Amino acid sequence: MLQWYDEHARDLPWRRPTATAWGVLVSELMLQQTPVARVLPVYTAWMERWPTPASLATSAVGDAIRAWGRLGYPRRATRLHAAATVIAAQHGGTVPDTYDALRALPGVGDYTASAVLAFAFGRRQAVLDTNVRRVLARVVTGGEFPPNAVTSAEKVLAVDLLPRDEPTAATWSVALMELGALVCTAASPTCDACPVRRSCAWRAAGHPAYDGPPRRGQAWDGTDRQCRGRLMALAREAEGVVSARAMERAWPDVDQRTRCLGSLVADGLLVPSDGGYSLPD
Repeated sequence: MLQWYDEHARDLPWRRPTATAWGVLVSELMLQQTPVARVLPVYTAWMERWPTPASLATSAVGDAIRAWGRLGYPRRATRLHAAATVIAAQHGGTVPDTYDALRALPGVGDYTASAVLAFAFGRRQAVLDTNVRRVLARVVTGGEFPPNAVTSAEKVLAVDLLPRDEPTAATWSVALMELGALVCTAASPTCDACPVRRSCAWRAAGHPAYDGPPRRGQAWDGTDRQCRGRLMALAREAEGVVSARAMERAWPDVDQRTRCLGSLVADGLLVPSDGGYSLPD
């Protein structure tokens, strides 16, 4: 699998030798539930504008939200800004290299902390994203998909499979992730191109269909997510305050619009201002 990765790894800016720990942290937050193709242009522009945590920390939160564009889940932008502020104030502007210090940053959970340790600092750290979990479920346990939530058994398995050498383990982690993204995909796995096909329990069992709890869908039309996205798009594109009337035209359903505006204000993404709404300063 390591040889396969050497030959097939995508050239992504956060994987290059020149990538900083800050660049890795930015990429991990942007890549949450967002495809690489959508992240790349936003990431490139973001790192050109804010190449260090300190440079982001001195900018307005609203600037970060606007630069986030249409990546979705814009609270990630406010959390990244908050993390940059903590890094600048408490860590001398340098992304910390311990699990506990990373977990203490706003918006950084177990997965993100583990990913930064592995990919930025070359540590022997299991990294369980959706792609990795799917590969391990198929190759080792013989199921088409992993459980909806990460289990302790998955964590133990992922750690047991890590090579003992730290740099090799870090490469192994990103190789597993790449295998799931390019070959062992959710909908159309290309098993004939898989470097571990002869060891795959799922393939050996005849590719049995998933029979676990219903998998979470990604509904969009008419949802609060769509409403919030449309209202945020108005605020990002405006020079200043977006009038209440403009918000009404963007989403006619009064109850849903009111609920979503309230949640956006509570999340710190919008600020009531002069009878309308604007991005925070």
